[in-house]
Amino acid sequence: MQSQLERLNDALAPYPWAYTVTVLAGLLLLAWLANFLTKRILLRGLGQLLQRTALGGAQHDQQVRLQVIPRLANVVPALVISAGISVVPDLPPQLVDVVKALCQVFVVVTIALAVSKVLDAINRTYERRPDAHNRPIKGYFQVVKIIMFVLVGISVVATLIGAEFLHIVTGLGAMTAVLMLIFQDTILSLVASVQISNDGRVRIGDWIEMPSQNADGDVIDIALHTVTVRNWDRTVTTVPTKKLVSDSFKNWRHMSEGGGRRIKRALHIDQRSVRFLEPDEIARFRRFVLLDEYLDRKDRELREWNAALAERGAEPVNHRRVTNLGTFRAYVEHYLRHHSGINQELTLLVRQLQPTEAGLPLEIYCFTADTRWAVYEGIQSDIFDHLLAILPEFGLSVFQAHSDAAVEVRLRQLDGDGDAARPARAFAPAQPPLDAAGDR
Repeated sequence: MQSQLERLNDALAPYPWAYTVTVLAGLLLLAWLANFLTKRILLRGLGQLLQRTALGGAQHDQQVRLQVIPRLANVVPALVISAGISVVPDLPPQLVDVVKALCQVFVVVTIALAVSKVLDAINRTYERRPDAHNRPIKGYFQVVKIIMFVLVGISVVATLIGAEFLHIVTGLGAMTAVLMLIFQDTILSLVASVQISNDGRVRIGDWIEMPSQNADGDVIDIALHTVTVRNWDRTVTTVPTKKLVSDSFKNWRHMSEGGGRRIKRALHIDQRSVRFLEPDEIARFRRFVLLDEYLDRKDRELREWNAALAERGAEPVNHRRVTNLGTFRAYVEHYLRHHSGINQELTLLVRQLQPTEAGLPLEIYCFTADTRWAVYEGIQSDIFDHLLAILPEFGLSVFQAHSDAAVEVRLRQLDGDGDAARPARAFAPAQPPLDAAGDR
C-alpha cells in the first residue's frame, strides 16, 4: 500500500496539488462507502433481525419511524474523515485541526439527537401503558433533553475554540445567578410538573375548567412548560404548567369517578296558583301511585293536628290543610326516588328557594347515575319535560314573562288611526328564563 502511494505520488509530481486532491477524493470516497455499507447492508440486516425477534412488531416500527439507528449511522463517515484527514499530504495544519473539530462536533450533535429520539421512543412506549395518564413522564424527559443540549453546546464551543470542557464548565459556575434567571420558567415548570405528577391533580384525559386561562375541556398533553387543553369548541388552549400550581382551577375527574353528576335546576312557580286542595281533589290525586304513601301520611298527621285544635275550641280557619304545591313537591321527590337515571345514594332534594319577582323557585337537586355529558343532558331534559307537562294536573302554573307585542297590535287596531307612537306597556316584570341553566 505504501509503495502504491509512493508510485502515485511520483506520477503526479509534475502537477501541483494533484496528489493531495487525489488522496482527499479517495478519503471522501471511503467515507461514502462506509456510509453506504452501514445504512444499506448493516441497517437492513439489523431491521430484518429485529422483525424476527421479540423486538420486532410495533416497537421496531416505531424505532424505524423515529430513525434512531439511521441517525447514529451518520457517525461512521464522520469518524472516517476525522481519522483520515491527517493522512492527506500538504494540507495546512490549521485546516486539519478545523476538519477534525468539525467532525467531532458533528459526532457529538448526532449522538445527542439520537439520544433525544430514543427518549421520545421510550415516552411513547410508556404512554401505551393503561396507567400512563396518571403519571406522565414527558416533562422529565424534556428536562433531560435541556440539560443534555446545554452540555452539548458547551462541548461544541470548547471544541471549536480549543479549550477544555471542564474549564468552561468551571467558568460557568460564576454565572449561576444569570443562568437561574434565564431558566427561571424552566425551573418553576419542573417543580410544578413534579408536584402535579406526585399528587395527581391533573392527568391526561381530565376535564378541567380554568376561566383565567380560557380553558374548559379535556387535557390532551402534559409537557414541561405547558398543559394542552382541547376545549369543547374544538379549539386548543395551552396553560403554563406552573399556573396549575399557583392558580385555582376546577377538575371534573372526581365527579366522573364519584358516579354522579349534579342536576341543580329550578321551576319558577306562579305564586298566585298556590292554594289549598279540596277533599275531592285529594281523592282524585290518589290516582297517582307515587302519592299514596304521602297522602296517607299527610291525612293521619292533619287529622291528629286538627283534632287537637278542635278540643281546644279553635276556629276551623286554624286547621292545617293539604296544598297543591306541597303535594306536587312530594310527587317530584317520589318521582326522582323511583327514576332509574338518578343515583339514589347521593343527595336528593326538592326544595323551595327564596321567592322573587320571578315567582317561587322549586329547585331540583340530585345526581344522575351516568356522568357522560350527552346522557346527563338527556336525563335532565326528560325529567323537566315530565314535570312541566304534569304541573297543570296540580293546578299550578309556571311564571313566565309575556311579550307585549300582541297587545300593542291590538291597541293600534283600537286606535283606528294606525298611530305607532303609542308607548309600550309593561304587563309583567322581567325575569330570568323558566329554567336556570344547571351545572354541568
